[in-house]
Amino acid sequence: MTDTAKLSVNGADHDYKIMSGSIGPEVIDIRKLYAQTGAFTFDPGFTSTASCESGLTYIDGDEGVLLHRGYPIGQLAEHSTFMEVCYLLLNGELPTEPELTDFSYTITRHTMLHEQLMTFYRGFRRDAHPMAVMCGVVGALSAFYHDSTDITDPRQRMIASHRLIAKMPTIAAMAYKYSVGQPFLYPDNSLSYTGNFLRMTFGVPAEPYVVNPVIEKALDRIFILHADHEQNASTSTVRLAGSSGANPFACIAAGIACLWGPAHGGANEAALNMLREIGTPDRIPHYIERAKDKNDPFRLMGFGHRVYKNYDPRATVMQKTVREVFAALKVTDPVFETALQLEEMALNDPYFIEKKLFPNVDFYSGVILSAIGFPTTMFTALFALARTVGWVAQWNEMIADPEQKIGRPRQLYTGPTQRDYVPLSAR
Repeated sequence: MTDTAKLSVNGADHDYKIMSGSIGPEVIDIRKLYAQTGAFTFDPGFTSTASCESGLTYIDGDEGVLLHRGYPIGQLAEHSTFMEVCYLLLNGELPTEPELTDFSYTITRHTMLHEQLMTFYRGFRRDAHPMAVMCGVVGALSAFYHDSTDITDPRQRMIASHRLIAKMPTIAAMAYKYSVGQPFLYPDNSLSYTGNFLRMTFGVPAEPYVVNPVIEKALDRIFILHADHEQNASTSTVRLAGSSGANPFACIAAGIACLWGPAHGGANEAALNMLREIGTPDRIPHYIERAKDKNDPFRLMGFGHRVYKNYDPRATVMQKTVREVFAALKVTDPVFETALQLEEMALNDPYFIEKKLFPNVDFYSGVILSAIGFPTTMFTALFALARTVGWVAQWNEMIADPEQKIGRPRQLYTGPTQRDYVPLSAR
């Protein structure tokens, strides 16, 4: 293939450089298109547009590949820990043992929140959605941590990154505790990142909380699987907000707000609600027939993916994890049995195989989180907790990119042409 692409506009030919990454599709550099032709490109949803250069995460949806800094997600979920993946995304390489010890120590010592934020929580209604609380609290962090808002200082950027990763479990756990009327629990530095979150969420001051290692490992895997996912809607929101020079806490709050949308972060909740609607395994064939009927509005949630046209690589790991959790908790809920049988039937049904409607990570994660004891309102909050490391890694990468400019998408204008103002008395 030639190293340039030729575009003819209004009878004039223009050449545009073709750029190649280390892996993935080639990219046509159209930065000079408007200056040379007076024309824009039209790409709603930016599905064919590379908005930035990144070395963090690579996805091949056709082949079902997800790499973090080159490492397959399956290997990381199986053999790594969330803290190790956080270090990898932030620093580019897997840590040595001393590096991981130092990093984990740093994150652990940043888990407490400013005490005045306790009062801030009490300003919300008790029935406030945890994501509403998280949006407000994370945005408010910039009012408490002035020493890490100078984005021109690499050290302050890293301190802010560590603070966000460390404090998000505390923020999420406190949002849950507030909603159920239980007292907040302070972090316990003797526990792991994920174990500490479980204790802050489900523990009470009246008795010691013992972390179940199977549950701890399962939740740690869920965090790994949601850590980053290339330039999705919330990540693009963080980058767009950051491109204006906004402080990191405001940028991550913007990402949380975007993630809250049901088309983005709410898919696992929708999948669980679908399973509850089906109810019992004997009703599965009826619902599968409904899913095949184009005239029926019912859709099987948690199957297929906008990017992955093959099996979601994250779902492969979750398939194993869901069985480990069910065994450890001795789950007997018919909803969970329905999930397992629906998975098996869909994987063997020619219709789903032909349409490539494989179970995705949301199908499994909602089932697991519910079995652990999280209400559905917390599902997206947990997603935000895990995705924070991806957001801050992407934000750091963007700030350090010398070619980064403030985001300014263009439009195809279809409104009225210029017209003169008519006085109110003459209308």
